[in-house]
Amino acid sequence: MSYRYGEYRDGPDPLAPPYDVRSALDQMGDAVLSGSNPGHALRDLLKQGLPGARDRRGLDDLLREVRRRRRELRERGRLDGTLERARALLDKAIGQERSELFPDPSDDARLRESELDGLPDDTASAIQELSTYQWRSAAARQTFEELRDLLRREVLDSQFRGMREALANPDPAAMERVREMMSELNDMLDRDARGEHTQDDFENFMSKYGDMFPESPRNLEELVDTLARRAAATQRLLASLTPRQREELNALINQTLEQAGMGEQMRRLGESLYSRRPDLAWNTPERLTGDDPMGMGDAVTALDELADLTQLEAALRQDYPGARLDDIDEGAIRRALGRAAVDDLEALRQIERELEQQGYLRRQRGKLELTPKAVRRLGETALRRVFASLESGRRGDHDQVDAGAAGELTGSSRPWRFGDEQPIDVVRTVVNGVRRGGGGAVTLSVDDFEVAETERRTAAAVCLLVDLSYSMALRGTWAAAKQTAMALQALVSSKFPQDSVQIIGFSNYARVLQPDELAGLEWDMVQGTNLHHALLIAGRHLDRHPDFEPVVLVVTDGEPTAHLRRNGSAAFEWPPTQETLELTLAEVDKMTRRRATLNVFMLAEDERLKEFVNEVARRNGGRVFSSSADRLGEYVVSDFLRTRRAR
Repeated sequence: MSYRYGEYRDGPDPLAPPYDVRSALDQMGDAVLSGSNPGHALRDLLKQGLPGARDRRGLDDLLREVRRRRRELRERGRLDGTLERARALLDKAIGQERSELFPDPSDDARLRESELDGLPDDTASAIQELSTYQWRSAAARQTFEELRDLLRREVLDSQFRGMREALANPDPAAMERVREMMSELNDMLDRDARGEHTQDDFENFMSKYGDMFPESPRNLEELVDTLARRAAATQRLLASLTPRQREELNALINQTLEQAGMGEQMRRLGESLYSRRPDLAWNTPERLTGDDPMGMGDAVTALDELADLTQLEAALRQDYPGARLDDIDEGAIRRALGRAAVDDLEALRQIERELEQQGYLRRQRGKLELTPKAVRRLGETALRRVFASLESGRRGDHDQVDAGAAGELTGSSRPWRFGDEQPIDVVRTVVNGVRRGGGGAVTLSVDDFEVAETERRTAAAVCLLVDLSYSMALRGTWAAAKQTAMALQALVSSKFPQDSVQIIGFSNYARVLQPDELAGLEWDMVQGTNLHHALLIAGRHLDRHPDFEPVVLVVTDGEPTAHLRRNGSAAFEWPPTQETLELTLAEVDKMTRRRATLNVFMLAEDERLKEFVNEVARRNGGRVFSSSADRLGEYVVSDFLRTRRAR
């Protein structure tokens, strides 16, 4: 025996290591930090393709290939080719017969000429009447038989792909075998409808007639799908013709099937296929713009492929709710674009799978969400962006790698968590490894590590109030506010773990935003800027931490236009009413009595907003920042760090 080794060519390498999705997550993170939600970010990533893998196509590349293929098919030819060729052969046969009759002076010759003159105009009726005509010309008889053979091949090929080649030189035995096949196929479908069909029945059928089905279906379901799609394409062919062409071709089909003894069997098959696949576009017309006439079999094949490509295009766009790559039919991809496209699709599916398996994505009630692990990574990315924009030489707000290690040791430890920068408790870490290993060789795992807890002299209760009203999206400031919230959350959790941070979003109502939902957060398509409600919630957070230093930051692009009524409902009015302003400023005064300084970051130059925030600064003593969207994160983080250092 001899062996030969070489590159694996039958698809992706089965021994390749799992795809490293960190670069994919970072690319998604760019979209999320720009204001997109995780579902849209993943869709955009899959459209672009694997980050750094130039040999793999994304959904947009596959979509362009599909559209190019559709254009080629539409420009391929005309659908009335069989009618045109049938009419040409009919005229040729009649002309040959007239040439034979013209020299003959007998009454029989004149009678035959009169019979030819009286033939109907439509091709199907003329062929029907000539089916019993006794041809005098041998050449005309041969041409007419060629016409009937053409129709038989084209009609059967339109129903069963590849039948045209099987009947290239038809004989009675071949036609009888086709009739037997159709009879057994209908019987098998009837048994399946009664629940009596087995896979052995299908395999026996294919062992006898498998050469008539070049698609090589593996079971009855695949066979039905193939036949139904082709039958539907035949109906679309008829629907795409002019009414007269449709009538003529339909008559030719029925006439040919009846003469072949298959009319009843084909009707049974058509009804069965339609009942099983009513979802197919059975009577939707298509328009082909080519100049070359196509035979009926070729036209049906083209329409079948066009239907495949239409469905494939819709699946590749992924622009409908709940879209997933699993919706894309791998068989349709293979038929339309080849094996290489299947490999590209599998590589994209691997991204989606790995993002879930490696704990970055999850689906909750059909909605795609980022896990806490992914949110932490994106928060750190947002924080790095903010620090990269800070002028470290002037402000000193550069990234401190030892932040979080400062403070007094408490003597206790806790399990290490991602993002911890406290010193490792070496003794307890090794003890955990020994206990887990059972006394053998010590091998440390992530779960064994513990960090020494530290205690700072001061801690802060941080409240970030973020405007979620739709004006933030209209002004293009929403993405910056979202990124700022994630950066501040990451900063506090990693560098000031003793602090208690609460992020509050407000539009017509206010609500506490959990860290895990920040990445998927979207602005609210509602009217109202209810800062009154947001300050109420922030006040409760500060009251729960009376020994913490209060830090309150407000990001907004408009003055308050809503407040909370006593019954809990929101009252909206624009321009804002005096009641809204008075209730909001009353909460500002409460913050002042709590010794909480409100620093407001304005994202608009509206005069009403300026007047309001100046009044807040006068009452509270806080500062007002007029920041552009691209520098919002820098301003907020810098102000927070300045406040923490001052205290």
